[in-house]
Amino acid sequence: MGYLDNSIVTVDAILTKKGRELLARGDGSFKITQFAVSDDEIDYTLYNPNHNLGSQYYGEAIENMPLLEAFPDETQSLKYKITTLPRGTAKLPILDVGYTSIRLKQGASLAITPQTLNYLGSSQAFEAGGYTATIADARVLSTFNGVGINTEEAERLNSTTTLGTNVSKTVVGTSINLTATTVNTLFGSQKTLQTSITVVGRDSGARVSVPVTIVKVNQ
Repeated sequence: MGYLDNSIVTVDAILTKKGRELLARGDGSFKITQFAVSDDEIDYTLYNPNHNLGSQYYGEAIENMPLLEAFPDETQSLKYKITTLPRGTAKLPILDVGYTSIRLKQGASLAITPQTLNYLGSSQAFEAGGYTATIADARVLSTFNGVGINTEEAERLNSTTTLGTNVSKTVVGTSINLTATTVNTLFGSQKTLQTSITVVGRDSGARVSVPVTIVKVNQ
């Protein structure tokens, strides 16, 4: 990862691992049907309407910020997607997952069904594109999958497994299923494990992070 030269207009596009896989097939299966844009690097608090040189310089600090090269890690990029909302929208969409924190005993299960508030003129709604959910440490859950979205991308993410390493995992669905690990060795001398889950609306771009605690009960 590096910085781009923002003295000129640059479009930096790369393929994800899945994109390279489809391109390598050479059978026409590589087709770009959707895209997303974001402004992860932009700090809008730098916009200065009190600049002593006038309105032309209000956004000077923002325009001079360094831009990052594109990289394919979906857990680190496109966190703050740029979305188009209906004209006259007075409130930004926010997510409600029903919990401000999650606490599970070993082996216990939970289903999260997110809702998007203030979206498309409704006080609450379920997004047609579903939701992505990312657990920061996949080891703490024995089950983590999404249901309700049956696209190829969703099925690929939902079937991904890890090798017991401290890595994140992302799934897609209208509902997210979690089951706490029963492995005692992860706890060491501790009674609990701490991580977090981040849920993002695939249509609205709204996101919320919730702390997750797994409580040891097996001796």
